[in-house]
Amino acid sequence: MSDIDHFIEEVTEEVRRDRLFALYKRYGWIAALLVVLLVGGAAFIEYRKAQAVAEAQRLGDDLIAALAADDAAARAAALIGVEAETPGAGAVVQLAQAAALADSGQTDAAVVALETIAANGEVAEIYRQIAAFKALTLQADSLPADDRRLRFEALARPGTPLRLLAEEQLALIDVSEGETEAALTRLQAILQDAETGRDLQQRASQLIVALGGTPQPPPGNQQG
Repeated sequence: MSDIDHFIEEVTEEVRRDRLFALYKRYGWIAALLVVLLVGGAAFIEYRKAQAVAEAQRLGDDLIAALAADDAAARAAALIGVEAETPGAGAVVQLAQAAALADSGQTDAAVVALETIAANGEVAEIYRQIAAFKALTLQADSLPADDRRLRFEALARPGTPLRLLAEEQLALIDVSEGETEAALTRLQAILQDAETGRDLQQRASQLIVALGGTPQPPPGNQQG
């Protein structure tokens, strides 16, 4: 390599270093900021996780304390003071409060609490359906059968989590209206459903026998 080539290479390298240094002086703060954000973001995520765990523990302790009262009315009153930070946690507290109100004979107040949950769009669908279902069962003697049937049919739509329990309630409405064959057909369908749990199978079978029918188990459970 000639002296001229060597000189050009040194100058080029020097220029490259000067440019890198200039870039670092101008934009190095961005890299530093990214590091701070990454570290700070990770710390914030961990903080939020710890906060969520602490909140769940606090809510659990408050619920246990409120439910420790022997008297249902006292439990309902204690649950009013339990604070929840999220709509889901609030729904859990309200469901517990509605149960205590119902146990203490305050059925109307329990229904109002349950229907409030059912109408809350910020609450998960499963909580809303549980609340709607429970509100309907509490109104078995006060709400006309046609109204209850209509609402239970909405809960019995395919894919809904309380579908089979709603079908059971519809069968009971059929029985109350003297529609024995309709009730038997509905109950046999419950028995045949692969998603039916053991307790519901037992209740459906007992009601079928009480109505003079013969329970038909799912194909996989048939003998022979």
